[in-house]
Amino acid sequence: MPAHSRSTTIAPGRIGQNVAMRTALVTGASSGIGAATARRLALEGFRVLAAARRADRLDELAEGDDRIQPHVLDVTDADSVEALRAAVDIFAPDGLDVLVNNAGGAIGVETVAASDPADWARMYDINVIGVLRVTQALLPSLERGAGGHIVVTGSIAGHLVYEGGGGYVAAKHAVSAVCETLRLELNGKPVRISEVAPGMVQTEEFSLTRLRGDQAAADRVYAGVESPLVADDIADCIAFVVTRPAHVDIDLMIIKPVAQAAPHKVARVLPPV
Repeated sequence: MPAHSRSTTIAPGRIGQNVAMRTALVTGASSGIGAATARRLALEGFRVLAAARRADRLDELAEGDDRIQPHVLDVTDADSVEALRAAVDIFAPDGLDVLVNNAGGAIGVETVAASDPADWARMYDINVIGVLRVTQALLPSLERGAGGHIVVTGSIAGHLVYEGGGGYVAAKHAVSAVCETLRLELNGKPVRISEVAPGMVQTEEFSLTRLRGDQAAADRVYAGVESPLVADDIADCIAFVVTRPAHVDIDLMIIKPVAQAAPHKVARVLPPV
């Protein structure tokens, strides 16, 4: 079954507090988890600023839904993030309620010995420095409202290691450390910090990008795995996290498919050779 054809069975709009007129920003919203999260938060009653690099994909996401507003953003570009800050001040003048730092990705599966440092630098810039840039830019808006919430899409790679994952594992461990540090530094302020850390999620682009466009190799990642997670599963979890009562902070949520015990241990049912 294609990754985008299976959706969560939990009915949207009924899992949490009244979120009418609340505002949310989702980065990396042009595809995968980001796009699913933007759609889900809109269904939950949020006005959503959907931000990513690809304007055409954002326009497609927002088409026919006046609750979603597209905004072109490159989290690795300081000027682009500054333009985002200005856009958020217009979009949510009374303060942004939710920031979902979702932009990220993996490049390569080489061993540490064989890795290209440029790939590691790129992953760190997107996954870690991107979170830093966007969070720094929007903290004043998150603190200005009745209570802001920062959600970071991490990974089980931020909590466990596996061979061939060195650069991505290092970046996602750093992301987790950023979340924990922010929670300490913002203690006493009305800003919640949550990390949502998925395991195996089958999306159109994650493995394809990681494996440098090799579609056959990307397909093998999910071969024989019964019901890997899909983007809507993670969007459902993010929606749950941000609709808890204001005094409740879910620090960390790790989500894996039943078939996955760890990054390096996945049950597969393969056809006989």
